Amino acid sequence: MEKSHPLTRTKPFRFGVVAASARTGDEWLAKARRVEQLGYTTLVVPDNLRYTLAPLPALAVAAAATTSLRLGTYVLANDLRHPVMLAKDVATLDLLSGGRVELGIGAGRPDSGDENRMLGLSFDSGAVRVARLGESLAVLKALLHGQPASAGEKYYPNANTAEVSPAPVQQPRIPILVAGAGRQMLSLAAREADIVAFGLPPDATESVVSERIAWIREAAGDRFSEIELNINLMAVGDRVPYQLAQRMHLTAQDLAQRGSVAAVVGTTEQMCEQLLERRERLGFSYILVSDELMDAFAPVVERLRGV
Repeated sequence: MEKSHPLTRTKPFRFGVVAASARTGDEWLAKARRVEQLGYTTLVVPDNLRYTLAPLPALAVAAAATTSLRLGTYVLANDLRHPVMLAKDVATLDLLSGGRVELGIGAGRPDSGDENRMLGLSFDSGAVRVARLGESLAVLKALLHGQPASAGEKYYPNANTAEVSPAPVQQPRIPILVAGAGRQMLSLAAREADIVAFGLPPDATESVVSERIAWIREAAGDRFSEIELNINLMAVGDRVPYQLAQRMHLTAQDLAQRGSVAAVVGTTEQMCEQLLERRERLGFSYILVSDELMDAFAPVVERLRGV
């Protein structure tokens, strides 16, 4: 297999858990504490009107139940929230959590039109949604940096009057993760984000990912070495999340045989070797797993965290 161009800097590993639901408040508190106890760096919550907890309230509760766990959205749909109000909410959460927030945001999934319609919003083309996200990011970054927001050229024309408080604890500002799959979206992420997340099919191969990393490198220019690259694993050891097994009828071995970069299989030692090799070739250093896989993956976290 042809290797990617070597990275200019290898970032240390950090690991997080994606959790979407809980049947009770006590169950959610226990889950957040368990994520922290297992040594994960972050707990992140997806954004879906029908199937998940509301991310920001869930993260606020998790903040109160933990002491060091970082708290992120993975990822908010930009169209569902005005960036000025979002900046206010995120800054407040950062203050109340003692500076532990990471803001993950995207242009919305291709299949998320129903959610927009529930809120009386149009579901525009991908190009329009990406352009609107670009304006939103400019507003968010200014407000979270304690600076006046400039007016958006088209979508947020009144943002230049915005002022929000409190100020976030983290300086110079809260880290921003942007998720994407296509070239336009990943190029925006490369220019604007601290962390770039890859929204790819579970069986995406290294050649597919390498092409997208080349897009990011081109768009990022000199700041490429500053960007943290993120991937959400779909297979750990011999396990995959329940929904993946039920919906796509895939096993961990299936994904491994297809060459998926989102699969690490075998023993703890073998999984560690696979992650180290992929970081060397592709640059992934921020690794997420679903809460269904967090216990199985914990031995890898213990060995590689901060390495």
